[in-house]
Amino acid sequence: MTDLSLWQYALIGLVFVWSGFVRSGLGFGGAVLALPFLLLIHDDPLVFLPLIAAHLLLFSSLTVIMNNRRQPATAQQTGSAGGSVDWRYLGHMLLVMMIPKLIGVFGLLTLPPKIMSLIIFVIVSGYALSYIFNRPFRSNSRVVDTLFLMLGGYISGTSLIGAPLIIAVAAQHVAREKLRDTLFVLWFVLVSIKMAAFVWAGVDLQLIHHLWLLPCVTVGHLIGLRFHNRMLADSGGRFFRVLGLTLLAVSSIGLLKVVLDW
Repeated sequence: MTDLSLWQYALIGLVFVWSGFVRSGLGFGGAVLALPFLLLIHDDPLVFLPLIAAHLLLFSSLTVIMNNRRQPATAQQTGSAGGSVDWRYLGHMLLVMMIPKLIGVFGLLTLPPKIMSLIIFVIVSGYALSYIFNRPFRSNSRVVDTLFLMLGGYISGTSLIGAPLIIAVAAQHVAREKLRDTLFVLWFVLVSIKMAAFVWAGVDLQLIHHLWLLPCVTVGHLIGLRFHNRMLADSGGRFFRVLGLTLLAVSSIGLLKVVLDW
């Protein structure tokens, strides 16, 4: 990423501010809502995934630690002694997702960048349509739960954008007040596996670029924390519809760009 122009670096910085904002504001989306924009700037997923992964490791752990320290003293009296994380269901999700996750990581390390970009844009387009028409992925049975978790694990392994499928299951089984931190711990474990694979395969972790991108993500993260409750209260779905339209437009442009450059 050392051969980019100044305007590309500026746009990348803005996208990482956005990534930090949605991750802390929604509890997910740091990758799925940022990767399409990043790939329009520089079409190579393996450049950005280590950066996103490292930021996710840092901020997910910090958020969970801070939230558990803020737990009111009455939490244990109400039976929520586990803090802000549902450890029981977290373990179940990891058990179902682990093998598909490892298969996905292998695919990421072996597929050409253009194929990976194509896969990412197609998946994000599907998510965008679900946001636009207010038809989020839902699971109402154990079979669908398992299918969504396995598919989400695989997609997470290839591109870190399996969150909507995983959330469709977790939201049915985890208490609302524990959902975000449970997901953050899940992301931490899944991303740790991915980072270990990157190191093993000799992928460039872009360490020098953390020096200027980390402050960008921090700004977005702090803004997202302030807007977290307000974004969850958006019962009309206006935010997600606008987001869906934007993602669909960006993904369509990205798909066209990949096809024309083939």
